[in-house]
Amino acid sequence: MKLVFPEMSDKEISIIRNKFYHHLCDMILESIKSITISEQELINRYVFTNLEEIHKLEKENKSVVLMMGHYGSWEWIFILQKHVNHRGYAVYKRLSNKYFDRLVKQIRARYNSYLITTKETFSTLIKAKQNNELTFNGFVFDQSPKLAKAIHWQYFMGIKVPVHVGAEILAKRLDMATVFLKVKKVKRGYYEATFSDIIRNPKTYNDFQITDISLKRVEEQIYDAPEFYLWTHKRWKHRNDVPKEFQ
Repeated sequence: MKLVFPEMSDKEISIIRNKFYHHLCDMILESIKSITISEQELINRYVFTNLEEIHKLEKENKSVVLMMGHYGSWEWIFILQKHVNHRGYAVYKRLSNKYFDRLVKQIRARYNSYLITTKETFSTLIKAKQNNELTFNGFVFDQSPKLAKAIHWQYFMGIKVPVHVGAEILAKRLDMATVFLKVKKVKRGYYEATFSDIIRNPKTYNDFQITDISLKRVEEQIYDAPEFYLWTHKRWKHRNDVPKEFQ
């Protein structure tokens, strides 16, 4: 926080930090609650404000790449499958602990969402496209990629960092619409999610332009209410490793 909010005093940082830990505890409890929470209760707690935008894409026969940050709640996004007709996929990194990996899959599959690893993503979605299957593909894209795989660097909260670009590349190759999901924490255990920056023809955009737009939206959410961002995931750990060609 001191890196990205250099103008803040130690007291101000401390207040945000304490609020963040409260939110992190909420997130842990919500993950556990996901095992038993009823469908209707989750629908009441995680509200989508403009679902008509996704229904328009359905009518246009467009599959969707959904981009969001580690902000607010990204665990309960899976209830979206109860509102749309797309087949839902979420790209994730397989956990080393096999028990927890199975548990995570079980929780997120409750509402007909399917977890696929990054290695499985392209082949799975190619097959879906060949079968004329509409898909909804979620990417929590703001985490830090491995340095060896970093092909795009951008300023995030004033600091240049490597950025995942797989979501944009996939959308362009498979002619999918891209959508950013803005999440707002209304109160403890309740969220509002809004679809924005709906791009129907991503191929018309320059390389990484869509990624940069979405990264900017994550940044805006953090400035608005920083306590709801996942500060523990070391987003800026490669800030001193910027290659010369990206400086």
